[in-house]
Amino acid sequence: MEYSQEERAIIGLCMTADEGRLPALARALAEVCLPAAQKICVSVIESAAKRVYKDEPLPSAAEQDAAIARLTARNMFAVTLVGADYPAALRAIPDPPPVLYCMGRRELLAKRKFCIVGSRILPAWAEKTGKTISASLSRQFVIVTGIAEGGDRAAIDGALAGGNLICVLPNGLDLAYPAAHASLQREVARRGLLLSEYAPGVKTKKYAFHARNRILAGLSEGVLILAAGVRSGTLITAHCALEYGRELFALPHNVGVAQGEGCNEMIKAGAWLCTCAGDIFAAYGMEAEEKPRVQLSEKEERLLAVLKEAGELHAAVLAERTGIPVFEAQAILASLEMKGLAVRAGGNRFSAI
Repeated sequence: MEYSQEERAIIGLCMTADEGRLPALARALAEVCLPAAQKICVSVIESAAKRVYKDEPLPSAAEQDAAIARLTARNMFAVTLVGADYPAALRAIPDPPPVLYCMGRRELLAKRKFCIVGSRILPAWAEKTGKTISASLSRQFVIVTGIAEGGDRAAIDGALAGGNLICVLPNGLDLAYPAAHASLQREVARRGLLLSEYAPGVKTKKYAFHARNRILAGLSEGVLILAAGVRSGTLITAHCALEYGRELFALPHNVGVAQGEGCNEMIKAGAWLCTCAGDIFAAYGMEAEEKPRVQLSEKEERLLAVLKEAGELHAAVLAERTGIPVFEAQAILASLEMKGLAVRAGGNRFSAI
């Protein structure tokens, strides 16, 4: 693809800079994105106050060509702060990335976006609920998330089929972290969009996860937290959302469940309590799509009613309370799982969704 002189200069600077200098360079570029590439470089390189590059020259045309060729060879493209399709919401945060390296469907950058994240350890019911919410929201929003297990994976599983999905990585797009997600990463690039502020070849660092979280919140109109402990890294995304003036939503959890303490604290502090996609649509004044009513047998209705009232029960206890033989209750529970109305919580215990 074609890049303007400004864009080429910014891409060249960011792809040839030492990794340790990138944060300072990013701050400087965000302040001085002027109409001419040479003006950007004079401001960044020569300003006594910034001194990002000291006396280093602007990357040559050949170096800029080589940087862009690296992207093209990997089927990637770059979007810079001065580009027309750089997301306006992200540009408005205090420290926007000067370059977004992308792989996949460019048009997703221009659509409405909503973020869904959660801890890597996610209760089964929260995982299922998150996937259902993601699938519903993805019909009207592009879902923004990471690519870890738990909350990220629930969001991906709900939105991937429709392709309205952006996954933000804490490393270069040619690397997979964790390595086991390499095939999933390729599938996201094929159906949706992979995005990172890090150039190809840059490995994951501990601080990169925190930095990545500001992009998740910055891209999105709102953030849903599926699960979070009191010290969960997921709360960084929530705090960024509040700082940027985004709507914050959280799933409520049972009292005493460690993975849900952060969510419950957020709700007490004013986050929207969310149990379904309709809660999010309502907050934005949008009409949720009506889902066809699932047909249930009399015994399915009876067992589901008891399960909803209790929240979570062992299959044997459910059978006793409903007067249904255990072997039959197990079959009914399997049917409710297939219909998306119950989920196995471990130890032959079940939760209603």
